[in-house]
Amino acid sequence: MATYKGVRGTAVTNYAGNKPGAVYGEVWYDSTNQDFKYQYLNQTTSGSWRTGNSLNQARKQAGGAGTQTSALTFGGNPTHPGTSFTANTEQYNGTSWTEVNNLTEARYAVGGAGASNTAALAFGGYDPGDATADETELWNGTNWTEVNDLTTARGNLGSCGASSTSALVSGGWATTALALNESWNGTNWTEVNDLNTARNSLTTTGTTTAALAIGGDPSPVVELWNGTNWTAVNNVNTTKTDSGSAGTTSEALKFGGGNPRVANTEEWNGTNWTEVADLNIARSGLANSKAGTYTAALAFGGETPPVTAATEEWTGAGVPLGAWSSGGDMNTGRYGIGGIGITTAALAVGGRNPGAGDGVANTESYNGTNWTEVNDLTTARHSLMTSGTSSTAALAFGGEDASRLDVTELWNGTNWTEVNDLNTGRGEGGGAGTSTAALAFAGASGPTSILAITESWNGTNWTEVNDLNTARYQTTSGLGRVSTAALLAGGRTPPSPVVAVTESWNGTNWTEVNDLNTARSAAAGQTGTNTSALVVGGNLTTVTEEWNGASWVEVADLSTTRSGAGGAGASTAAAVVFGGSPPSYVATEEWSNPSNVIKTLSD
Repeated sequence: MATYKGVRGTAVTNYAGNKPGAVYGEVWYDSTNQDFKYQYLNQTTSGSWRTGNSLNQARKQAGGAGTQTSALTFGGNPTHPGTSFTANTEQYNGTSWTEVNNLTEARYAVGGAGASNTAALAFGGYDPGDATADETELWNGTNWTEVNDLTTARGNLGSCGASSTSALVSGGWATTALALNESWNGTNWTEVNDLNTARNSLTTTGTTTAALAIGGDPSPVVELWNGTNWTAVNNVNTTKTDSGSAGTTSEALKFGGGNPRVANTEEWNGTNWTEVADLNIARSGLANSKAGTYTAALAFGGETPPVTAATEEWTGAGVPLGAWSSGGDMNTGRYGIGGIGITTAALAVGGRNPGAGDGVANTESYNGTNWTEVNDLTTARHSLMTSGTSSTAALAFGGEDASRLDVTELWNGTNWTEVNDLNTGRGEGGGAGTSTAALAFAGASGPTSILAITESWNGTNWTEVNDLNTARYQTTSGLGRVSTAALLAGGRTPPSPVVAVTESWNGTNWTEVNDLNTARSAAAGQTGTNTSALVVGGNLTTVTEEWNGASWVEVADLSTTRSGAGGAGASTAAAVVFGGSPPSYVATEEWSNPSNVIKTLSD
């Protein structure tokens, strides 16, 4: 099997991941799947929760189906206190929720099964007459259709199944707590062997042939289903009702639940439960992706109280959130660089000479392996702003040398040409977009003049548009590859030395969103849009953070501390960072976030 060094031409240092104590060990190339595999050494933590975009309708005791990147929620109770019913259905694409066609009957405490947001099953619950329901509905990706009913009407049931044609319903409440167990074959429900312990408000995970029934009222028992019978196994450490769950009979998660509500998450290894990282929001009555795994689960809605629309994503053990490796050195060392393009077609533009501190005009092109000097800027400068999605079409604007500059230059793949100036000369601001549709935002126009001004480029002229909420300079560079969806994170706002403030641009206005975990300035940035970004280094730090459109999470660190580096990359899956200060002004590092991984050294 080829090694990473053999394929990429460089060795990989062991870097800490997003989990304390987790360190990347071996990395190699899997030629069959054409991807890189990672193993962890010294793994001591099993994962973490991060905030995702909220549901459109807050609710508790809704049904759930699908996976972390393709989920469905339906029904639920949108009020606290009191009881109400909704038929509302929402679809999750891994980033945001979208309202789609409703259930045919509103209900809450409903069961769910299904492998994606295009094929799901909803069954049982309580209907608007506050009676237990036996109705079953099938989702085809567009509409719900009533199919054959449950044998026994019930609510507060346990449900699982990674397919709309194969599901299991366990326990629940009719006029008393139930032990009844039913299996769905795609057409009919059939009673199979009962739970050993009757209960309601339990959570179940798995399939029709291998499932776990966890907790509930009035019993804390955990039972294992082998397709024929239930067997009692070890209990969870914190027993609560109305919890969420994900995974299989050998690798599972249980999270939240109870009254009082808890944020506890526990991991099942086939024998025992171990407490791992908590949810960010303690809650009960939450829904979850029924085909979720112990490495990639989704928790949404619930009651805190009041009812919540919050969504959280679980990233578990052995799912690396990326790694940095060494790339080719630049020819001219510098900091305060403009970065443009993608990992295999990037530009390093301008910057500051490490010795004299003067601005330089040097431009270099990166092909994924080596840097090559190409034609210089017409105006030497540092701390400039840039936009562009490739090394053949780019824009460089603003910057500093003896003064703050308003100069804009257009790159055609061979030469730089001066075009119309910015309205407000500045340096140390942010840039986003392409060579024909760009944004310039923030920066400093003088020693004490810190800006919130935003300007939009239409391919010919700059026009002032709506300001940032927080004026600042020494911001992240290049956070946005379209001018209608950009991001600004961190910077300096006197008298604060550095800030963590993040703002998102929707094409018209800036909106404050969740802050960076580590406040900083002069960081490098890469992004596809304002829903997917990386912020790298800054303030002589190695910290890298990833943005999913709702929150930041720390991922693998750079190997070299740096500020004022340049950055390029189309998404959070692949990026490159180069230059910066100190200690190396020429070093390049490449970011990779592969999808094909293994879990631990023992697997």
